[in-house]
Amino acid sequence: MKAIRAHAFGGPEVLKLEDAPDPKAGPGQVVVRAKAVGVNPVDVSIRTGAYSKIVQPPYTPGSDAAGVVEAVGDGVKHVKAGDRVFITGTTSPSFTGACAELVLSRAAQVHPLPAGLSFQQGAAIYIPYGTAYRALVQRARGQANETVLVHGASGGVGVAALQLARSLGF
Repeated sequence: MKAIRAHAFGGPEVLKLEDAPDPKAGPGQVVVRAKAVGVNPVDVSIRTGAYSKIVQPPYTPGSDAAGVVEAVGDGVKHVKAGDRVFITGTTSPSFTGACAELVLSRAAQVHPLPAGLSFQQGAAIYIPYGTAYRALVQRARGQANETVLVHGASGGVGVAALQLARSLGF
């Protein structure tokens, strides 16, 4: 398979498209054929070595993806080969990142993708919409008819915050 790999910390020039071995699903794991991958500010922080949880190079970047289940390991019951799914957080020392044709993830981080969502939308669920939901609903405890100021509404989290606020009646 092809994967984007970072062999050092730095700017975008450290990213290289390479051949990599196909991952195999072990117990409690899922392999997904990526159809869309999200790119988030946290990915830049990891790549530059500025993130609090350092992933040592070489690694494949990316946390968010959506695609089709290629294989499941023992004990995985909620998805099966051929299912459309989205992935929430893959980068860790023992799992592949999302910037690859095939993504290995913990089963708990693989979720069915609703039929009405595209792969591109599925790849945007975890960090942008999860962050916006945590900020507006869980932390700020926003209520309908309140006014919301979204600073930086042009990025992924900002757009998600605007959409969530509107849908919740803010």
